[in-house]
Amino acid sequence: MQRMSGLDASFYLIEDENTPLHVAAVIVMEGPAPSYGDLVRLVAAKLPGMERYRQRVRSVPLHAGRPGWVDDPHFQILYHVRHTAVPAPGGPDQLRNLAGRVVAQRLDPKKPLWELYLVEGLEGGAWAIIGKVHHCMVDGVAGMDLITSLFELTPDAPLPAPEHAWRPRPSPSGLALLADAFVDNALQPLRAARSLPGDLLGTVRRAPQIVDYAGGLARQLSRFTRASASVLNGPIGPHRRWYWADATLDDVRAIRKAHGGTVNDIVLAAVTGGFRAQLAGRGALTPDRVVRSAVPVSVRTEAERGIPTNRVSSVFVNLPVGDPDPVARLAYLRAQMDDLKSTRQEQGGARLTRLTDTAVAPALLALGARTPIRLFNPIVQTVTTNIPGPQFPLYILGSRVRAMYPYVPLTGGIQIATAIFSYAGRLHFGVCADFDGQPDSAVLAEGIEDAIRELLP
Repeated sequence: MQRMSGLDASFYLIEDENTPLHVAAVIVMEGPAPSYGDLVRLVAAKLPGMERYRQRVRSVPLHAGRPGWVDDPHFQILYHVRHTAVPAPGGPDQLRNLAGRVVAQRLDPKKPLWELYLVEGLEGGAWAIIGKVHHCMVDGVAGMDLITSLFELTPDAPLPAPEHAWRPRPSPSGLALLADAFVDNALQPLRAARSLPGDLLGTVRRAPQIVDYAGGLARQLSRFTRASASVLNGPIGPHRRWYWADATLDDVRAIRKAHGGTVNDIVLAAVTGGFRAQLAGRGALTPDRVVRSAVPVSVRTEAERGIPTNRVSSVFVNLPVGDPDPVARLAYLRAQMDDLKSTRQEQGGARLTRLTDTAVAPALLALGARTPIRLFNPIVQTVTTNIPGPQFPLYILGSRVRAMYPYVPLTGGIQIATAIFSYAGRLHFGVCADFDGQPDSAVLAEGIEDAIRELLP
């Protein structure tokens, strides 16, 4: 059995009925739609390169070790690849409403943790794919690697040949899992002790970097002293709203040329403008308030690309919603991000998450992670994650991919979050929100597009 990392196990164990922890995307395609059978055959032909998609989670008896992955002896692709439609001619609102219902539903933990929907009935003959994969399988970067593997670079690519009959490998017995867990738990301290001399030597050699990191950490922690817009926090219910916004990379390049900053800085500035509009609409905008955002950062190396696991850390940024000047907001964000990157703050978070690999009892790991999620958390208001995608057209079964809108799950009293995916010269924003707690989340999506226009020279 392939055991989960500590971070993967955390995502699996802390999920509950109101916090389904899967990542997702709506992929809008140009028409005409393929047949359901052709899509099933395409996915089936791709599965040999995606082993995890035919595996289910297996827990260790007594929760003595982290859960892991075993082949599903009852795997049935027709359960995972589904066929649906919106009333024709369906527009963006109808597709978003359908997608919001799909992402609000938990994946069945007794089966491989993914689903794919072929959606027909869209206006102009278009069609769409709604895909969702549990966060214990992938992070944003890995998820995009796997989704991209379903697509082709040309519209006339032949359908892959079907694979030979797949035979699931036998699952280990409960006694074998228990014995393996006890051995692994006993060896963890020895592994840590063996790596300690090298870690200490590396620390001595990198003493100046340690000093820089400590200074950056102190500045990051000081940002938590700013008063934040806790009006955006609250309990998470079972339903979701999902809105979209769009921008072009040409506009982002023009803003960068005029005002400086990276694409990620400009994305954060656009989200800041969206939150400013949302808070103003509520009468809750004050000059001294910020919206504090977690910003996931990939720590995946090139050698780890395509490996189905989480290799992600987070840094925290204050979005200056109270500042009326969009250029000043961008400069403020750029200074924060430059400081975080130059002092490599994401590496500290990555080291902390790796400590979860040494957790002996996953039940305690789940309790420790779930407790702050169940409590009201007014410290961090949102998550903003930017996922770079291919800047060339992709195709599936002869149809060109028009847009990809990503989804990030909600946890820990964070009722609204934004994921951004860049593809073929455009930026696609997915704004996910708790249905009851954030009824005005469409204002955030509209404000993102307005903020881009404000920054244009």
